[in-house]
Amino acid sequence: MTTALVLLLAYLLGSIPTGLIIGKIFFKTDIREHGSGNLGGTNTFRVLGKPAGLIVSLIDILKGTAAVLLVALPVFADVGIHPLVLGAVAVIGHMYPVFAGFRGGKAVATSAGVLLGYNWLFFLILLGLFFLLLKLTKMVSLTSILLSLIAFLMAVGSHFLIRPDVPLILLISVLLVFIVYRHRANITRIRQGTEPKITWI
Repeated sequence: MTTALVLLLAYLLGSIPTGLIIGKIFFKTDIREHGSGNLGGTNTFRVLGKPAGLIVSLIDILKGTAAVLLVALPVFADVGIHPLVLGAVAVIGHMYPVFAGFRGGKAVATSAGVLLGYNWLFFLILLGLFFLLLKLTKMVSLTSILLSLIAFLMAVGSHFLIRPDVPLILLISVLLVFIVYRHRANITRIRQGTEPKITWI
């Protein structure tokens, strides 16, 4: 029962539809009806502006972090489940939120939050690379896909050169599949040269 409860909590944390909540409460706007129709930070930036986009992205990151840290709570201390499993469940909740008709984000921010909760240095390195790649590509989608590939290579390299961590490799492999799958429409637009580019960096 305890295992089922912590998995459910991780999913519900991931399911919090931040973009939908911020849009409806402060802007009287359902962002699913505008832009890409996505509930993530990128579409929030596009539809509601920078402040709202930053807030949504930050909260979506913290959803993944909170899920990983659930095992630190005394009530779940002996549950015997790896924190990265909870992180993966939270990402699924973010992509398919029960509170928003199972139409969610593209897994990037919450995946980053999972890494923040598990290995903050890994997260900071990837964060720096994110802005570097974004400056070069001007496309959030392409940057996210490239960064997920880099994260996988970093996890493998760290496993062999620094400290063995099979769960991290497995998690990032799963997240890589999630991110590529959720960006399949973007990949088509990138190939066609029609993917929107940002101008603020």
